[in-house]
Amino acid sequence: MATIVQKFGGTSVGDVSKIKKAAQKVKKEMEAGNKVVTVLSAMGKSTDTLVQLAEDITDNPDKREMDMLLSTGEQVTISLMVMALKEIGIDAVSLTGWQAGIKTEPVHQNARITRIDTERVESYLDEGKAVIVAGFQGMSEDGEITTLGRGGSDTTAVALAAALNAKSCSIYTDVTGVYTCDPRVAKKARQLDSISYDEMLELANLGAGVLHPRSVEFAKNYQVPLIVRSSMVDKEGTVVEEEASMEQNLAVRGLAFEAAVTKITIERLPNNFDTLSNVFSALADDGIDVDIITQQVTGENEMNVSFSIHSDHLRESLDILKQHSDRIGYKDIRYEEGLAKVSIVGSGMVSNPGVAANMFNVLSQEEVFIKMVSTSEIKVSAVIPEDAMVRSVEALHTAFQLDERVPVEEKKKEKVPS
Repeated sequence: MATIVQKFGGTSVGDVSKIKKAAQKVKKEMEAGNKVVTVLSAMGKSTDTLVQLAEDITDNPDKREMDMLLSTGEQVTISLMVMALKEIGIDAVSLTGWQAGIKTEPVHQNARITRIDTERVESYLDEGKAVIVAGFQGMSEDGEITTLGRGGSDTTAVALAAALNAKSCSIYTDVTGVYTCDPRVAKKARQLDSISYDEMLELANLGAGVLHPRSVEFAKNYQVPLIVRSSMVDKEGTVVEEEASMEQNLAVRGLAFEAAVTKITIERLPNNFDTLSNVFSALADDGIDVDIITQQVTGENEMNVSFSIHSDHLRESLDILKQHSDRIGYKDIRYEEGLAKVSIVGSGMVSNPGVAANMFNVLSQEEVFIKMVSTSEIKVSAVIPEDAMVRSVEALHTAFQLDERVPVEEKKKEKVPS
């Protein structure tokens, strides 16, 4: 008997009827002769509700107590799922993250999984039970409840699949798979049959919300077969694998975008060997996530440094830089809000020169000013005005031949005179 892991996100278990529908998918796999481990997120927007409750009490909730609070959301879902399974004749048991043996580093709200003790899960599987595990949570070695950060249920599922040497890990969502771009923005976006781990990881890190980046890292590191599919309709999903087996002729496989970007420029810094270390260590120590970084030498002993951050972190970043102004030694700070980041991703970029030039040409034709640029072997990102984000995404999507293809039959009909 093969072991498979399934994961259902919050929208897929958002109410009782959806939980019952997910239970039928568990039953189907059990009846096919598989051992089934199912990881669940909290129902719908229940995590947001819990966060709001905390914020109604304090502007600065304790991180440990937030983990205690937020971990309850998944416990509601897993218990309801087991009840639904037993109603349709499937023996099942629910386990919290720590009951399932998930050990994490001693960090609250954004912990990483360090190991998984699978004995308890495997013993239930051997008894013929469906094992329903709470995603997003674990326990540190010193016995503290921890959470894995938003989207951490994906990571729970893939990590369990790796630890159990599962045949596959299916991520059930409210979309049918991974698309070339968010179809709510790029109207002609289409579903991909397959995508490589590296491409998916770039897209996830750049703002595509289908999979949590850490889950893709786990899948790549442990070669877990990963499938993104719909919990609403029966349709083939997208396979995330080592090397995408389809559409190798396309240099760009997908687009990602992110709004609410701010560019900060620190002016007239001393051009010393430790200047950049002083700037970014101060920000890192306070947990500020810096994205694109550019440096410009303005004189023999001075330079400017620019970097992008999420706009939510602007005030905090400015406060940190001000607190460390004596050590950093800058003369002035400027910032520009109302920006966005658009990115093209594709492993084919390595062997196709001119991809970046094509991107910049498209943005030029759209009269979009490029504020910052970042590149890697398989992606190019540009920071642009936020009000140009949607039209830039649509133009790039068309330019790189990612639009939904018209079937041959329809093309022929279009050529027939009326």
